[in-house]
Amino acid sequence: MIATMSREQLQRKLEHGGNLVLVEALPASDFEDGHLPGAVNLPPDRVRELAADVLPNKDAEIVIYCANVDCNASEKVAEELAELGYPNVRVYQGGKEDWIDAGLPLAGAVVLATPY
Repeated sequence: MIATMSREQLQRKLEHGGNLVLVEALPASDFEDGHLPGAVNLPPDRVRELAADVLPNKDAEIVIYCANVDCNASEKVAEELAELGYPNVRVYQGGKEDWIDAGLPLAGAVVLATPY
């Protein structure tokens, strides 16, 4: 079973830096629309193809998220990474929706200005 991480735990880890790698387990188009700051993209259907390039340090702490608590892409990616020999994988189950609901910013999101 893959360990989980709360938003509060993730925020603390991100504030303190370290060897944490944040991974969005959604298609590239969703990632480009906006992702958690510092995240890299690893779509579920491309894990075996991209893991070595996107996550070269197998010993790093890896936290994977997807859209929300109903999305299971993060668990699928986490399980596949564990099979590939990544020992320190966790899932942020709240995902992007929980992050946004907490009023936290996304990176890479295009914000359209409201005309006057």
